[in-house]
Amino acid sequence: MPDPDTSPAIGLPPDAAAFYATHSSFSTPGALAALYADLPPDPARLSRITRDLMIHRWEGPSYRYDIPPERLHNDAETRYVDGILAVIIDRNGAPLTQPRDLGERFVGGCRDFALLLCSFLRHQGIPARVRYGFADYFGHDGFHYDHMISEYWDGRRGWCLADPQLTDPLIAGPLELDFDPIDIPRDRFLVAGTAWRMIRTGEADPKTFGLSFPGQILSGENFVAGNLLFDLATLNKAEPLVWDVWGAIADIDNGITEADRELYDQVAKVTAGEAEFDAARKTYTENDRLRIPQTVLSLAPYNGPREVTLRDL
Repeated sequence: MPDPDTSPAIGLPPDAAAFYATHSSFSTPGALAALYADLPPDPARLSRITRDLMIHRWEGPSYRYDIPPERLHNDAETRYVDGILAVIIDRNGAPLTQPRDLGERFVGGCRDFALLLCSFLRHQGIPARVRYGFADYFGHDGFHYDHMISEYWDGRRGWCLADPQLTDPLIAGPLELDFDPIDIPRDRFLVAGTAWRMIRTGEADPKTFGLSFPGQILSGENFVAGNLLFDLATLNKAEPLVWDVWGAIADIDNGITEADRELYDQVAKVTAGEAEFDAARKTYTENDRLRIPQTVLSLAPYNGPREVTLRDL
């Protein structure tokens, strides 16, 4: 743990520091905490360690690696960090600081990269959280790509955005990035609240936010609203799978009403940018439509939809 006199939480209000520097039910390594014994207290190194333990389920072509279909299906359904760690260690029992071959890595999505890095950081006493939003650095077309990254507190710089996926030059090189992947400029990754407010003021086109595949684009106001509600949840250390639905999330596909927009405006106000801790906590905990319940509907694309009862939140 960092020495109290040099704690990276300096400058962050004590209640927020204590909240974000401790594990959630999703980020805890649980019985596998001993695996963290050799981890360094450095966000840059922890980001690269995270990168070398995982492969994104869409990165097979980049690495010229055929991901086994069963791993695409089953790894991606792993909800908690202790489960992710169990998969990694089952494939290679070496210390986590040792990079894995592609066939030994956990096959996940950007949420899994972000959550594992947050777990590493929190275990070092570094306040950290997952942020939902949109990155413009995956293309040069003005499109903002649906993405999840980590945010950690630095005693000198404040909240910093970090994308562990970008710490491998093979992935980052073709993107021709002009920034540090563990200190991403906030105009290159727009947290969902910022994106929503830009759309509401007419500063941004909702059609430029979403997912883009060859021949298909999924985008628009509904997409941004969904990310906005997920971001509020993760700011409250509830870090579900990206296909979990509940309350207001489930209602989005039925169409966004003006009353919904007013509610989302309130959420965006407290989550935009670096977010307002007390207000984000109050907004989330006092609204049953926004707060994740104990049971969610998981619309898993591989193993099918089902109701899932979560660990204590």
